[in-house]
Amino acid sequence: HKWEGLRTLLGQAVPAGSHVRLNLQTGAREVKLQYENKMQNNLKGLKKGKRLDINTNTYTSQDLKSALAKLKEGAEMENSKEDKARQAEVKRLFRPIEELKKEFDELNVVIETDMQIMVRLINKFNSSSSSLEEKIAALFDLEYYVHQMDNAQDLLSFGGLQVVINGLNSTEPLVKEYAAFVLGAAFSSNPKVQVEAIEGGALQKLLVILATEQPLTAKKKALFALCSLLRHFPYAQQQFLKLGGLQVLRSLVQEKSTEVLAVRVVTLLYDLVTEKMFAEEEAELTQDTSPEKLQQYRQVHLLPGLREQGWCKITAHLLALPEHDAREKVLQTLGALLATCRDHYHQDPLLSRMLARLQAEYQALANLELQEGEDEGYFQDLLGSVNSLLKELR
Repeated sequence: HKWEGLRTLLGQAVPAGSHVRLNLQTGAREVKLQYENKMQNNLKGLKKGKRLDINTNTYTSQDLKSALAKLKEGAEMENSKEDKARQAEVKRLFRPIEELKKEFDELNVVIETDMQIMVRLINKFNSSSSSLEEKIAALFDLEYYVHQMDNAQDLLSFGGLQVVINGLNSTEPLVKEYAAFVLGAAFSSNPKVQVEAIEGGALQKLLVILATEQPLTAKKKALFALCSLLRHFPYAQQQFLKLGGLQVLRSLVQEKSTEVLAVRVVTLLYDLVTEKMFAEEEAELTQDTSPEKLQQYRQVHLLPGLREQGWCKITAHLLALPEHDAREKVLQTLGALLATCRDHYHQDPLLSRMLARLQAEYQALANLELQEGEDEGYFQDLLGSVNSLLKELR
């Protein structure tokens, strides 16, 4: 143990509990410092996993600040090491494009833009030397790219859209199917492409597929493309009516093998009816009675055409479909056609019987939803639609 002399100034404090002795050689008093023993014991305890017992009364505030500064400095150095390691990992995984191009060049690998890929796919599809499988694969890959609006518009710049439209004339049902698949994706919410498609004869070709004997899969894709072409495009809707589109769709839903398409057709008609209605309401709210698009919608005489072509009766009888989702779409369309078809609905006893049957069925299902704690359930909504129609028809 280390003994140190105490200064002999009067009143010098000796730490409580210290051991004091008289040095016979010098005559001075000496004290054995207790904190050294305590520190050694603390270090032993630390090695054994015990808490370090530090009495802060034996350290000045400056000592503590210095220790904290060193601790912080050590943590920052550790964080800095981690950041550098993370940055090195990012650089390893994500290298600059110039570096990648250089490596690809060395490997004779070419990075293609979307435009270059679409040109290559169109050329593959349009080549007389390509097999049927290669043509279908090219169309399948092309559909992925034209979902992006800019890509679909780029398809116009090199004549690719017309090549795909011409594919609707193919004698191969698979080519018709996948050409319609690509067109449906390219038309969707893309007015520029829709306009070019009308001028390129897409509407007529799609109606021919729907009106003639074709595999069901080809008709499904053709209907998908037709829906994408007509939505939010009143000029195309005008041409659709002039070309006898409603008659084509009527024949389609009445064929025994195409019941699966009936709901899609009814949904399209509902969308077209409500789309025109919303355009007129918007013009009335904004007091703008002469926008070009509204004038185009006013030339779409859809409701009179639906009435003349017997869609009041056709739509009502589609309530016999077994699926709840299908019935939901039919109920919505019946509501949209109510003003046009009210007298037909009154004179149709089958419609009244079907609505009464659905009311009882959905009342029971709605009660189950309420018992399970659902205040706004799916069947409660369906029941509300049925009740509204019955109320209007009384």
